[in-house]
Amino acid sequence: MSRSFRQTLRSLKQDVSGLAMIEFAFAAPLVLGMGMLGTDTASLVIAHLQVSQIAMQVADNASRVGEEDTLAARRVYERDIIDTFLGAEKLGENISIYQQGRVIISSLQQNATGGQWIAWQRCRGAKNYNSSYGVQGAGATGNTFPGMGVPGRYITASVGTAVMFVEVAYDFRSITPMNLFNNQQIVYTAAFNVRDNRDLTQLYTGGPVARCTTYSANRPT
Repeated sequence: MSRSFRQTLRSLKQDVSGLAMIEFAFAAPLVLGMGMLGTDTASLVIAHLQVSQIAMQVADNASRVGEEDTLAARRVYERDIIDTFLGAEKLGENISIYQQGRVIISSLQQNATGGQWIAWQRCRGAKNYNSSYGVQGAGATGNTFPGMGVPGRYITASVGTAVMFVEVAYDFRSITPMNLFNNQQIVYTAAFNVRDNRDLTQLYTGGPVARCTTYSANRPT
């Protein structure tokens, strides 16, 4: 029995048939972990790119909308802003932009005394996020409101025109069980000066209103 047992141990010692499987068992967690990390990182980078593009598109579109009239300043209606939000919905459909994020459009203009103010502001999205730079009516009087954007490099509107300032905030969701970047907040801003001679007195009624007191992914009705 003792001799047979020693022979069995010797044969097991020399047996390398399962070596590759054992090595794979040790390496698999590391390889899978690196793969998931790479996948989540790539997904996060793509989300940053898409949120940035949405901010740029919304600001650009908002600067162009309005009723075309060669004899008068272009009027902008509530339905025009709704259409602008619809464009963002199409562009951000694959990342659920309104389910996991929020888009804010502000019309930055000069007030009666030459200061900066937010004449109107419209929002859409389920994310509980408010503008980091002020709400509708901020700076309506006086010159204390500096503008919108990074301190020291504020964006301001010139007399007789407006700047469409857009903020997009988005909560990233990891696509792997690793959850390394899950719920990381992505925020981008963009600003475009209005393209045409625009009626700046008001945002005209006509169509649903995308109120900033509503937090929903649904289209305003």
